[in-house]
Formats: sequence, C-alpha cells, structure tokens
Amino acid sequence: MSNPAQRATKLFVQTFGTKPDELYQAPGRVNIMGEHTDYNEGLALPAAINFHTVIAVKHREDNLFRAVTTAFPGQIKQWFFGEEGSVAAGDDWSHYLKCVTAAMNQSGLQANGLDLAIVGDVPLGAGLSSSAALEIAFGTAISYASQLHLSPLAIAQLAQRGESQFMCLDCGMMDQMISAMAEPDHALLIDCLELESEPVLLPEDLSMIIIDTKQDRHAFTQQFEQRKKQANNITQLLGLDSLRDLSLSQLNHSKTLLDDEQFRRARHIISENQRTSNAARALQQNNIARFSQLMAQSQASMRDDFDIISPEIDTLVTMISTLIGEQGGVRMSDGCVLALVSHDLSDDVINLVENQFFDKTGIEATIHLCSASGGAGRIS
Repeated sequence: MSNPAQRATKLFVQTFGTKPDELYQAPGRVNIMGEHTDYNEGLALPAAINFHTVIAVKHREDNLFRAVTTAFPGQIKQWFFGEEGSVAAGDDWSHYLKCVTAAMNQSGLQANGLDLAIVGDVPLGAGLSSSAALEIAFGTAISYASQLHLSPLAIAQLAQRGESQFMCLDCGMMDQMISAMAEPDHALLIDCLELESEPVLLPEDLSMIIIDTKQDRHAFTQQFEQRKKQANNITQLLGLDSLRDLSLSQLNHSKTLLDDEQFRRARHIISENQRTSNAARALQQNNIARFSQLMAQSQASMRDDFDIISPEIDTLVTMISTLIGEQGGVRMSDGCVLALVSHDLSDDVINLVENQFFDKTGIEATIHLCSASGGAGRIS
C-alpha cells in the first residue's frame, strides 16, 4: 500500500488536475499520563505517534480554500478566508479546517488560499486525536505557504482557539501542542497553565502498544463533556480559576463544601497531576517499576474516583497488568488501552488481546504497534 504522502499527491492530481506544490504532515497522539487534566490547566504527558495526517497543497493567488479528503470521498469543501460562516453548526469535517482560518483572521493574520488534498492513517474515532492532527497539518501548511513564520506553539494555540471559540468545543491544549511540538522518541510533559513543555525521552527497551476496544465514542464523548461540567462546578463552588490551584490537603480541608462525588472528581484531577509529574521522572530515570505503579494508580483513580472506566477496559487492563508485572505500565488512555511494555513481552500482550480477551469478552480489539513520532512539518 502506498504511504499517505503518495496517496495525498494522487488524490490532489485526481481532484485538481495538477501536481501539488508541497506536502505537510502532523501526527496523532496517545496520552501516557494525565487524564482530564489538560482542560483543568494541569499537567499532561502525551506522545505523538507514527500515524499522520498528510496534506498536499497548491498555492492560490486569491483567498479561496478548496479541500478534499479520502475520509469523505466525493466532497469538495470550499470557503474564503475570513468568511467561514457558522462553523459551530452541524457535523462537518471541514469545520476543523475552517476554525483554523477563522482563528487566524480574528488574530489579525492574513493568508492566501490553498487547494488541499487530505489523506491520513490516524484511526478515526479511536481516541488518537485525528482532529488535532488535521488542524495542525493545515495550520502548518498555511504558515509556510503564506510566509506567516508561526512557531509550532502559535499554530497549536490558534487551532485550540478555533476549536474552542468557533466550534464551541471547550478543549485543552494538549492535543494541539503535542501534534505541533513533539520530538522523535520522546513524550512531552506539558504544563497546560503556563503552556510550557519538556521533552521526556522514552526508554528504548519499551514497546508502545495501543489497543482499541471499539468503545461507543458518542457515549464516551458525552461522558467527557459531563466530567468537564462537573470540574467547572467544583471550581465555582471553591472559588477557584481551575483545579490546578488546589492541593490534596486543601481539598481535604474543603471536603464539607462538596458532596462525595464532587470530592472524588477533584481528587482524581489533583492526584493525576502529581502522578503525571512523577511518571515523567520515572521514565527519564528508566525506573520502569515505578512507572508501572503510577500507571496502575492512574487506572484505579479513573475507575474509582472519576468513574470513566468501562468493565471491558478494566478487564483488559487487569489482564495485561497481571501478565507484564513491573516490566511496563498499562492504563486506559482516552478510551483506548495503552501498554508500554518490555519488547520481550510484546508478542505475549498481543496474543492475550487476540485470544484470552476475545474469549472473555467477545470483543475483537484492534492493536496498533506505535513509536513516538516527531511533530508537524513540511515533508516535500
């Protein structure tokens, strides 16, 4: 099978009858640690993965954008820069593009139009942030083509602002930052309040295995939105700007102001921030036993305090954890299961998912063997 760059070029020629000027790419991501912390201005530890969105582009002299993608064949979406219309209305893949140009226009930037052909191998609806990869690849293409000279962080900020303001999706900065700023073989410890980041080298003897158990993404998204509302209610009750401002001791002192559910929700976010910082240190020190413990603690907190773990996912995490012991870590990550395990155990984990887990649950999970990728950029 041809790679995404070749397929993007082919789609461009088929659609527009000419060759593209250049191609750009941005990766999807998996979150190693830091579940529901980014929109609470906390810490997150994602890694970009070697699945990408690739965009072939040709420069235009006007400010018209025309876009086509293999994900929704037969559709050519077009709009003028600064005339994106009601981006928030309806469910349309082009909104992830329009929100970027809308944010640029609002920020006072000017950009020429582009013809775009979009191809990707980031699995859609699998919790691996295909939407952020699309936004960042597009923002990077505009920055180069219109000579805006935007930094990767600036592109990430524009994409996140576009999602939040124009698509009315109140997301944090993690997905856009890791797609724009990742380094090969590294995770990125992100401070979502200060928008600072630190690369964290992943131990070379660990395999990255992502397992998609085909959870109901609509239900998962509804649950995600509910947790965001709960976190916002807690911050209002406690008179805070965000839960980043709260320590565990302060939470315990404020316990009478919250009901049991609110207390557990806040405890997860606060403790997850600390686990994220500790997990980054453990990986830097190649302390896999400590990392394993932190992943297990995160899984337990998501299950017991945050109530976001399905029985099927908890079963799979327990099975893998029993198999690998302290030779790696495993937990749910944005609806998937992430296992970072010793290379020697990779085949055993795969066999467990394909056989024992299937026998136990009847779920045919999809397994992705990944590596930590670099961030967005021009590829030709």
